[in-house]
Amino acid sequence: MAFQIAAELRYQVHERSTVFLNLHALATLNQSLRNENFAVTPGVSCEFFPREAGENLSVRLDTGGVSDLLITYSVEVETHPDVRPARPIIDAPTSHFDHRALPYLFPSRYCQSDRLSAFAFQKFGDLGHPLTQVSAITDWIFETIDYAPGSSGADTSACDTIIQRAGVCRDFAHLGISLCRALSIPARYFSGYACDMQPPDFHACFEACIGNQWFVFDPTRLSSPNGLIRIATGRDAADTSTATIFGSIELTHMRVSCTADHFEPMNRADLEGMAVLLEP
Repeated sequence: MAFQIAAELRYQVHERSTVFLNLHALATLNQSLRNENFAVTPGVSCEFFPREAGENLSVRLDTGGVSDLLITYSVEVETHPDVRPARPIIDAPTSHFDHRALPYLFPSRYCQSDRLSAFAFQKFGDLGHPLTQVSAITDWIFETIDYAPGSSGADTSACDTIIQRAGVCRDFAHLGISLCRALSIPARYFSGYACDMQPPDFHACFEACIGNQWFVFDPTRLSSPNGLIRIATGRDAADTSTATIFGSIELTHMRVSCTADHFEPMNRADLEGMAVLLEP
């Protein structure tokens, strides 16, 4: 499926500042890019961190003497998600986890899995197969946590969300990750673009590692797995923030779009008994 992506961010700069951006779609085995364009206001210096295949690309901006900062990004992306029957997926014991999955077993800043272990085992521990557990976690979050824009902030953690029973996509993802890790299932944060999502915005969900394969889950149900385009992967939002600011600037405008010709999102019936990988 081919997607057309565009993003525009505008900031009022109050003093010289440094901004780290994660806007660029990743080039991976299942996600290819073409006609990529990135531009900033003249006078702003840019440093691109070296991009290796499948690794996050960050851009460091020095605003210099600019007072009005405009950032634009556009790209065409071709993706090839892999939809598989869930039944044949075999779990791997912790001793056989791929070493690259191990960092995603442990608590992180926004995902305090160690504090949620008792709850996770009480609620989901008897469900057997990890894929069944993760699906149940995803459904429970959707049914229990209210999606409420403005209900959380930059310091809201998974523990806060489970108490407040409200949040946005990053909070839903953090809670899903935390409950998975509490059950010894590696889980990681996914930030990206989502085709035809309403309202248009950057989006967050999570991936769980089962049988050394990473399957994607969206507890908000605002996106379809075949319409997701990866920007970054991390332990939580601290690793993947769209913009991390050192200084004093204020966001005054944001526009995000992700569209595709003849896009047909997978619905609940399509996903019944299936699991989706965005990467092999």
